[in-house]
Amino acid sequence: MSEFKRIAPEQAQALREKGAVVVDIRDPQSFAAGHIRAAEHLDNYSLADFIAKADLDAPLIVTCYHGNSSQSAAAYLVGQGFSEVYSLDGGFELWRSTYPQDTESSQAD
Repeated sequence: MSEFKRIAPEQAQALREKGAVVVDIRDPQSFAAGHIRAAEHLDNYSLADFIAKADLDAPLIVTCYHGNSSQSAAAYLVGQGFSEVYSLDGGFELWRSTYPQDTESSQAD
C-alpha cells in the first residue's frame, strides 16, 4: 500500500479483531475523556518513539475527531514507512455512536 485508505468503523472493527493498532491523534484531554479501547495516544511528543518501536508492516488505523485530521496523519505515517495505514471515516465521534461498548476513558471517575 503506497497510500492510506479511508475506512468505515465496521471495517476498522474487523481490522482491530485481527490485531490492527489504533492511534488517536486528538488532544490529550479529549483522548482521556474517551477513546477507542486499546488505542494509543499519538502526538508530536510521542510520534518519534512510536515510529521507532512500531511494526511498520502491521495494519495501523488513525483516528481523530471526525475523520479529517487523521487523513493528513495517515499520509504522513505512510511516508514514514508504514505499509498498511487507514484513516477512520467519521473519527472517534462516529466510532463512539457505532461501538459505544468499545470505547474507554482514562479519566478517574
